[in-house]
Amino acid sequence: MAAKKVGKAGVKASFALLWGEQELPSRGPRPSLTVGRIAEAAIGIADREGLDAVSLARVAKEFGVTAMALYRYVPGKTELLDLMVDLAIGPPAQVADIPGGWRPQLTEWARQCLEMYRRHPWVLTATGMRRQIMGPHQLGWLDTALAALAGTGLSATQRHDTFLLLVGHIRNIAQQYVDNDEATNEEWAHLTAEVLERHEERFPALTAAVAAGAFAQQGGDPLDFGLERIFDGVAALIP
Repeated sequence: MAAKKVGKAGVKASFALLWGEQELPSRGPRPSLTVGRIAEAAIGIADREGLDAVSLARVAKEFGVTAMALYRYVPGKTELLDLMVDLAIGPPAQVADIPGGWRPQLTEWARQCLEMYRRHPWVLTATGMRRQIMGPHQLGWLDTALAALAGTGLSATQRHDTFLLLVGHIRNIAQQYVDNDEATNEEWAHLTAEVLERHEERFPALTAAVAAGAFAQQGGDPLDFGLERIFDGVAALIP
């Protein structure tokens, strides 16, 4: 029972911090920091050193204070992560004035979303670990995508499912950028070729695909192929 109460308190704290509704301390010295400055410092650490390096103690060092001093502003790391994610994501892409309708609008939306993940790759981990409390920036991105699809005649569920497909594709491409390592890729290709050479009869379709260059580096934007297939499928549903 106690764990559940702590969880509910944490959720309420995150909502209050994300939406600027937290109660300011009424006693003690005047606050010298702000929630925004603390989140910005934590983002800087995550960008430079990775998400694992972020802790209240580590952030406190950026300001020359103790970790206890930060608890006046942020209850714990979970709430700090929520703040970091929403601040790093930033305001949504402005695509409403792009001519041509929902397709070019969502293409630009997807490109700017991918760029955000490339600037802050740790957001992939931070938003994949648990159900995220959504702040104004995250909801803004969702709202913008749904607005682009508003005139299509798709149902509300179909518009939301399209958003989920797009985000899934974008996150997959972003993760590929994070994981990409030329030396590892070359070793993988070499070892895979050796395995297939010995076991060609067990994997004939895969062997043929590799021989035809299926895994070779392709030109063009890796985001485009998936976007076009998603959009073609969505277009088929539009009345």
